[in-house]
Amino acid sequence: MPILWGMCVAEQRREPLTALRKPLAGPSKPQAGRTAAERKPLAASRNPLAGRKARRAGFLRTYGWRVGVIPALLAVTALVVTDSLASPANSTPAQPAAAAPAGPGPAPEQSVHEAPAKPQNLTADTAALPGGGPFTQAGAGTWHIIPGTGKRVGDAGKLYHYTIEVEDGLDPSSYSGDDAFATAVEGILSDAKSWTQDGKVSLQRVDATYPKPDFRVSLTSPSTTHRPDACGFDITFEASCYRSSLKRRVLINLSRWAHGALAYAGNLTEYREYAINHEVGHALGHLHVGCGGDNTPAPVMMQQSFGVADDYVAKLNDIPGGDQGAVPADHRVCKPNPWPFPA
Repeated sequence: MPILWGMCVAEQRREPLTALRKPLAGPSKPQAGRTAAERKPLAASRNPLAGRKARRAGFLRTYGWRVGVIPALLAVTALVVTDSLASPANSTPAQPAAAAPAGPGPAPEQSVHEAPAKPQNLTADTAALPGGGPFTQAGAGTWHIIPGTGKRVGDAGKLYHYTIEVEDGLDPSSYSGDDAFATAVEGILSDAKSWTQDGKVSLQRVDATYPKPDFRVSLTSPSTTHRPDACGFDITFEASCYRSSLKRRVLINLSRWAHGALAYAGNLTEYREYAINHEVGHALGHLHVGCGGDNTPAPVMMQQSFGVADDYVAKLNDIPGGDQGAVPADHRVCKPNPWPFPA
């Protein structure tokens, strides 16, 4: 049926051409025997304009509505092309797409970074407490022993037993809790760079089951360390200390444990290593010393909480209640160092 229908359509489309040829069909008469009137139809049929009009009429009868649509389509097409060329979106060249990473790799660097702590001018005032989070200013003035014991560290020299304690009433959030403090202290004193390296002493952590420890490493609030029977506050900067009269207690100032010291330029881990080693050094019988030489590692018994410049530390101690004469004002400036025996 589709084929027959197509043939019918084709036949219908050929109809006008057949009609145009009809005047030429039939027997022709000799031109010589015709009158002028008889020759007029033939002349008309050969008139080019008349034939063209007839063909146009046949074409319009067949394709009339389609012919009317074509100009409209052309007009719409021209309008779309003109609008596209004038569009602002086409006035800006397309940006190339970002290339996808070739494979696993580090995440793209963020545009906002936490600014690292700036190194301090070590010859200037460095004794002030750096900024940081909140901490408990005043505790209860009593301490509790954190449960737990450890192995002996060092196999030579005198064996010292120590407890790890925290003042009652401290907010654990400022020091990450008792267990974290105990782990840090025991780890520092068990390190090969700490006091057992030279073979003169050995250390072992004990708890409340041991009757008389040789010293007590005690995290303490600033107000308690300021007490006259503790560290005092003659030098009006936060400090830690050792007091044999207070049950051989190594007092670690909570404000320093939480904030560190300016000389350490924000490295809180290294400052905590220094604080434990320095104050335990006092419990083992070591005194304050000054810088051994310019740009060399500071001795762990230097008062690095105040700074590593001899002139500045000597000036702080040159008051009643200070450790006068312990550090000479010899213009030497050291580098911070937290260990008795640095690698």
